[in-house]
Amino acid sequence: MQPYKKVAFYTLGCKLNFTETSTIARSFTEAGYAKVDFNDRPDIYVINTCSVTDNADKKCKQLVKKAKQINPYAKIIIIGCYAQLKPQEIAQINGVDLVLGANEKFNAINYLDNLSESTKIISGEIKHVKEFIPSYSAGDRTRTFFKVQDGCDYFCSFCTIPLARGRSRSATVKETVLKAKEAAKNGIKEIVLTGVNIGDFGKENPLNESFIDLIRELDLTENVERFRISSIEPNLLSNEIIEFVAQSKKFVPHFHIPLQSGNNDILKAMRRRYQRELYADRVAFIKSLMPHACIGVDVIVGFPGETDEKFLDTYNFINHLEVSYLHVFSYSERDNTTAVRMKEIVPMAERNKRSKMLHILSDKKKRAFYNQHLGNIRNVLFEAEEDHGNMYGFTDNYIKVQIEYNHELINKIVPVELCNINPEGIIEAKVLIENTLS
Repeated sequence: MQPYKKVAFYTLGCKLNFTETSTIARSFTEAGYAKVDFNDRPDIYVINTCSVTDNADKKCKQLVKKAKQINPYAKIIIIGCYAQLKPQEIAQINGVDLVLGANEKFNAINYLDNLSESTKIISGEIKHVKEFIPSYSAGDRTRTFFKVQDGCDYFCSFCTIPLARGRSRSATVKETVLKAKEAAKNGIKEIVLTGVNIGDFGKENPLNESFIDLIRELDLTENVERFRISSIEPNLLSNEIIEFVAQSKKFVPHFHIPLQSGNNDILKAMRRRYQRELYADRVAFIKSLMPHACIGVDVIVGFPGETDEKFLDTYNFINHLEVSYLHVFSYSERDNTTAVRMKEIVPMAERNKRSKMLHILSDKKKRAFYNQHLGNIRNVLFEAEEDHGNMYGFTDNYIKVQIEYNHELINKIVPVELCNINPEGIIEAKVLIENTLS
C-alpha cells in the first residue's frame, strides 16, 4: 500500500527551475500521487531551490518551517541548485528528510521508500553529471517554458551556476523538436525556450548542431504559433540568429540579452566574454531589422571594484541604448566564486542606491517603448486569469495588454489596437475582430 498520497511542490528561482519542477511533478502524478497546493496538508513536500542570492537560501529555510507547521508529519525533499551546492548545510535544517543533487532530483519518487529518521543526502559530484533531461512546464493554458539546454561552461567570476548545474549539455535537434511537439499537445500557443546558456545548444553534440539549427527546425513545427527566446548571451547571439528571427513567422521579435555591466573593466573582472561595444552592435542590428523589437537587459550593480564612475558609465551606456526594460540585480557574495575574494567591496547601501536608479531607468525605458506603439495594431495572446473584470495578454513583442474580460478570448491570438497606458503601466487595448475567433 502506498504510504504517501498527496504531494505539493514549491519552486524558487528561474523559469528553468519551473520547467524541472513540472517534469518531476508529472512523474509523481503518473505514479498515482495527488498533486495539491502547499497549504493542503500534503504528505510530501518537494522544494526546488535556487542559490543565485542569499535571499533564496533563506527562503528555503522559511518554506521548510512553514511546511512543518502545516503538516508536522510530512516528508520534505529539497532539490535544485542550493541542494547541489550545499547539501550538508540543508541537511542541518530541522525537518528536511531528503536532499537530492542535480542528477538525482528527476528520480525523486524512487527514493521515498527508504526514508529514515535521519536526513539522507543523495548527490553525486557535479563534474560527473553528463545527462541532459529535457523538461517543460505544464498547467498554463497559453504557454510553456521548455528547457532545451542545461549547464554552463563560462564560469563568470560572480556565478555558482556551473558548480550547481555542471557543464553545458543538450539533446539533439531531432530529440528536442519531438519534445517540443509533446509539450504542445495540450493546446498551448507559445513555447518559451529556456536554459542556462541556450546559445551553447549543441556545443557537445557530435552531430555538430547549433542553436540556429534548432530554431530553424522549431520554426517548422505545426500547432505552435509562437516561439520566444528567453535569454541569450550577446556573444552567442549571432547576426544569423537575428536575421532568422526577423524573417520568421513564429519566432517573436523579443530578445533578452544579459549585459551585467556597461563598463569594460567590470566586464573583464566578471570574466564576461564580450565588451560593451559588441553589446551595442547587437542592439543596433536588432533594431535595424526589427524597429518594433523588445529588448530586455540583465544588469548587476555593486560588483567589487564598481566605483561611482564605473557605475555611471554603465548607467549612461544603458540610457543611450535602444532597449525596452531592465532586470536589475544587486551583487551578492557567493561561496566558491572568485569574485568573493575581490577587494574594493561596494557597501550594501550603495548597491541599493544604484539598484533604485536602474529600476527608475527601466521604468522610463519601458514606458517609452510602450508609447512608441500607441495606435499600432499587434497580435496578442490572451491568458485565462480574470482580474476585476479584466484579462491580460502579451503582444509578440512583449507588451502587456489589458482588455475587458471575455472568456472566448482565452488562449487566442487576436489583433488589437493599442490605445493608451493606464496608471499601472499596462496598455489598454481594443480587440478588432472578435467575431472571427476560432
